[in-house]
Parts: sequence; C-alpha cells; structure tokens
Amino acid sequence: MTAVLQEDTLPSVRTPSGRAVGLGRLTLVELRKLADTRAGLWLLIIIALATAGTSAIQIGWADDADQNLAGFFGFALLPSAILLPVLGILSMTAEWSQRTALTTFTLVPARERVIVAKLLAGTLIAIASTVAMMVIAAAGNLLAGALGGDGGWDIPGSLIWQGMAMQILFVLMGMAFGALLLNSPLAIVLYLALPMVWGILGSTISALRDASGWLDINTTTAAMTEAGMTGGEWARVGVSAAVWVLLPLMIGIVRVLRREIS
Repeated sequence: MTAVLQEDTLPSVRTPSGRAVGLGRLTLVELRKLADTRAGLWLLIIIALATAGTSAIQIGWADDADQNLAGFFGFALLPSAILLPVLGILSMTAEWSQRTALTTFTLVPARERVIVAKLLAGTLIAIASTVAMMVIAAAGNLLAGALGGDGGWDIPGSLIWQGMAMQILFVLMGMAFGALLLNSPLAIVLYLALPMVWGILGSTISALRDASGWLDINTTTAAMTEAGMTGGEWARVGVSAAVWVLLPLMIGIVRVLRREIS
C-alpha cells in the first residue's frame, strides 16, 4: 500500500492563537536572513564601505562646485546600484543554494507568501540603503564644506525619489534573475553580464541602436541620477524594466511555485 502525503497535512508555522504567521513577520525573517550568511553580511559591509568611498573620491578629486549634497548623493547611488541586487539574488536563491527549500516550504506551504515576503524585504533594504546613502552624503558634504568645497545643502526632491526608485528597481531585477535561475553563481554572472553585452551590441550595431535606447536598462536608468526626469525618460525606464525585471520575475515566480523539492 502506498501512502500519499497531502500538502494540507504538512505542519506550518502558526502563532499561539493558531493563525498562520503574518506577512509582516515573514518579511522580518527574510530581512534577518539577508545578513545571516557570511556572504550577505560581507556584501552589506562592502556596500557601506564603497558608498563611503564615493564621498572620499568626491572630496579628493571633484571640483569644489560639485562638492554639495546633491553631488555626493548622486555619486553614492552607483556602488549600491551594482552590488545591492546581488544581495537580492542571494535572498531569492537561498532556499535552493543552501538546500533549505524543504524546511521553508514545509513550515510555510504557501510558497507565494514566501516570495512576496522576499520581494518586500528586498524593497525595504533598498529604501534603507537610500536613507543610509543620504546620511553618508550629508557627512561627506559637511566635511567638504569644512575643507573649502561648495558644501551646499540644496537637493531636488525628485533626485531623492528617483534614486530610491532606481535602488528598488535594480534590487527587484536581481531578485527576478534569482527566481528565474534558482542558482546563485549563474544568476549573478548573467545579471552582470547580459545587460553589459546588450549595451555593447546596441552601441556597436547600428540596427540595434534605436532599440537599445529603450531596452538597455543601464542607459535608461542613468537619467535617474539626475533631477527632473522627463516623461520620455520615464517611459524608457518603464519599457526596459518590463523586459529586464517584470518578465523574468513573472517566469521565475511560476518556476518557484512549480518546482519540485528534492
């Protein structure tokens, strides 16, 4: 006789009142897991050091007129835009690369809730990163003013929101690649390589130049580091995000929901 284990017989995490653990607590768990591994912790440390390094570079080599809060903040966006999505990849592939999928999806059988919690955690870490960049930029601007730089504190509000949106967009892109491939090294390599290869092809092949202006996400998001984006620039960001973020994320979610746990 063969025994069949039904999904609804699996134990799941519940509160003392008997209810399933809420999405908020799952999100907090995913946030904690971002720094639980050695790779995640060191990646956060490197991002902080690299962001501080942009202020040092700005103070040491930028023109005095560019040493203001807007300049420091705009430059500080670059390291985390490159490195923070790697943390998103590690978050989305953790269950498969660390072989904890059986434990996670046994305790929380509704896989879509785990995915949503991961996406929320990624969004929150991107927002927190933007706030931290503003603090570091303010410290750099204060020091620059004392050393003879401009030290101006005026910063357009649009630059702050665009910077935050860019951080969220790239983190979600990393998580999309992670969900699509479910393999940390492969997802990291392709996340870094594919947009770069597409950008090179778009700039060297004339037939692809027009399409590259809409689909090269590194090019379209460059406008987000400057205040006052136009409607056309937002449209280009939206099209490139649909290709590089939304499409792989949708396919990846389906793959996570359907993949068998071995």
